[in-house]
Amino acid sequence: MTLALKMLRVVQWGMLASILLFVFVGEVASRSTHRIDPSLTYLFTTLGVAVVGVIFVVRRTLVLRAEESLVVHPDDNISLNHWKTGFLVTYALCEGLALVGLVQRVLGASLQQSVPYYLGGFILLFFFRPRQPARA
Repeated sequence: MTLALKMLRVVQWGMLASILLFVFVGEVASRSTHRIDPSLTYLFTTLGVAVVGVIFVVRRTLVLRAEESLVVHPDDNISLNHWKTGFLVTYALCEGLALVGLVQRVLGASLQQSVPYYLGGFILLFFFRPRQPARA
C-alpha cells in the first residue's frame, strides 16, 4: 500500500508540474492575432463541465468504493488495483481539463478565458491527493 501511495504522489506532483508547463506553452504558442469562434468557446465550456462531472463519478465509483473495501480487507489486491486505477483516471481527467485550456489558448482565446481550465485541473488534481484508507 505504501508503495502504491508513493507512486500516486509522484504521478500527482508530476502532473501538477505539467499543468504549469501548459500555461507556459500556451503563452508562448498562442495566436494573439486570431479570435476564437464563440461556438468553440461554448464547446470547450461544455467539455470542461462534462470532464468535471466524470471526475466525480470516477471518484465515487472506483476510489471511494475501493477505499471502503481496503479498510475492511487491507491486503485485497483487486481493491488496491481499483483504488490506484481510480486515482490515475482521476488525474488523467484533471490533466485533460487543463489541456482543454491549453488548446483553447493556442486557438486564440485570451489567457483570461483559459485560466479557469488551468485552475480547475490544478485545484482538482491537488485536492484529490491520495491518502491511506482509514476507518471513519
